[in-house]
Amino acid sequence: MNSADRPNANALEHEAIYIIREVAAQFEKPVLLFSGGKDSITLVRLAQKAFWPAKIPFPLMHIDTGHNFPETIEFRDKLVEELGVELIVRNVQDSIDQGKVVEETGKYASRNMLQTTTLLDAIEEFKFDACIGGARRDEEKARAKERIFSVRDDFGQWDEKNQRPELFDMLNGQIEMGQNVRVFPISNWTELDVWSYIQKENIEIPSIYFAHKRNTFLRDGLIWSAEDGVVFRAEDEKVEERIVRFRTVGDMSCTAAVESHADTIDKVVSEIRESKISERGARIDDKRSEAAMEKRKQQGYF
Repeated sequence: MNSADRPNANALEHEAIYIIREVAAQFEKPVLLFSGGKDSITLVRLAQKAFWPAKIPFPLMHIDTGHNFPETIEFRDKLVEELGVELIVRNVQDSIDQGKVVEETGKYASRNMLQTTTLLDAIEEFKFDACIGGARRDEEKARAKERIFSVRDDFGQWDEKNQRPELFDMLNGQIEMGQNVRVFPISNWTELDVWSYIQKENIEIPSIYFAHKRNTFLRDGLIWSAEDGVVFRAEDEKVEERIVRFRTVGDMSCTAAVESHADTIDKVVSEIRESKISERGARIDDKRSEAAMEKRKQQGYF
């Protein structure tokens, strides 16, 4: 079935646009959390549609680990220049330099876990009361518990046992002093929905999502990039050239590739339709413990 013919495609778009407009209407200082990945790129397109012909009325913000894929950063800068929107960048390296977080070391060292402190500091710095993110319920079981308007306390923390009901699509944006809300307009989308939308809208995305030749090595049954100088590699982990692509583009140190020959949007959509493994299966940070993502969310992560 062509993505344009999928019965819920328009309904998902309309729901997301409604949510984004509600954010603009109910909150004083919203921001769109932007990583340069496919989900946040989809959010930007939805925000464009929500306010067209006016510009997107809130800034984009990227919490940069310093270990992002170069292709993603290049795409991020190109997109914001084309759209003429404000981009705020806050760096995990600054949090490390200030002694607020400690750089991890060893085989599975990653800066992905360190983003939370930088994010919470940025929310406080700019007094954002709503942060729009691209999390989806199908990604991971902790995210499946989220409401579309997810209230965080004045420490940025999430209480999964104390959430507001969202009946009949009523979105309650009332918050107390110091609280803020995380908003997930594409919460009800699947990975295939996102890719089908990118296909239908002909949205440009970073080249790293498409099949390409890359020097890689194997560890724990996953394929890691050997080209960036960030990912730890033991001497006995042999580098080989493979044709791969990335289904998700988080921190390089915790994001593995998949073998693939899908070098076009159409081929990627076909591949995702046949896949039986979640895109988060290539994110080692989610595998640290059974409740890794939930703990990060409780501490203030997306």
